[in-house]
Amino acid sequence: MGMAHPEPRFHTAEMVRALLVEDRAWPRYETVHGELIVTPGPGHAHQWVTLEVAGELRTYLAREPVGVVLTSPADVSWGRQDVLVQPDVFVMPTAHARGALGEEGWTAVRHLLLAVEIVSPSSARVDRFRKRRLYQSQGVPTYWVIDAQRGEAEVWTPDAELPRVERERLAWHPEGAGEPFAFDLAGCLARLGRLRAGGAG
Repeated sequence: MGMAHPEPRFHTAEMVRALLVEDRAWPRYETVHGELIVTPGPGHAHQWVTLEVAGELRTYLAREPVGVVLTSPADVSWGRQDVLVQPDVFVMPTAHARGALGEEGWTAVRHLLLAVEIVSPSSARVDRFRKRRLYQSQGVPTYWVIDAQRGEAEVWTPDAELPRVERERLAWHPEGAGEPFAFDLAGCLARLGRLRAGGAG
């Protein structure tokens, strides 16, 4: 999520961390190759989809313990000085999670197995272009860009020049897992539509 900040100033990860206020998740501050990105608080639909994806991933990873799923706020920089991003949902390898949840903190996060962004009108360009190129360059095996308004998701891999567009189901089979993860995208968005219309979820 996010909009490019109008001020043409180079921002390091440390500068962005200095902008963060303790116990305050929004606005979200990120930097991609030195460009400051500031994101307002998300809408309820965005949060609902985020929790649906994260919840199903958590259930799957309890069965296939190859990684740990987290949501923003976060501090993912791959050790770079010019990068700090906060994916809406992401999975890090279990080995990295031990360090991240311990004394090492976010500096232990050097690899993501999956990154997910839920787009909003203010974030679409950043999620589809700036952050997508970053995730590709960092070798994130799978990147999903979920657009609830369009009822679809883009699936990106590191070498992809164009996305694969899915409207029914998102599949993910991380290395080391016996069974793949399947997310019923159409079902999730149908439930969201019913909630918006005032019906049962």
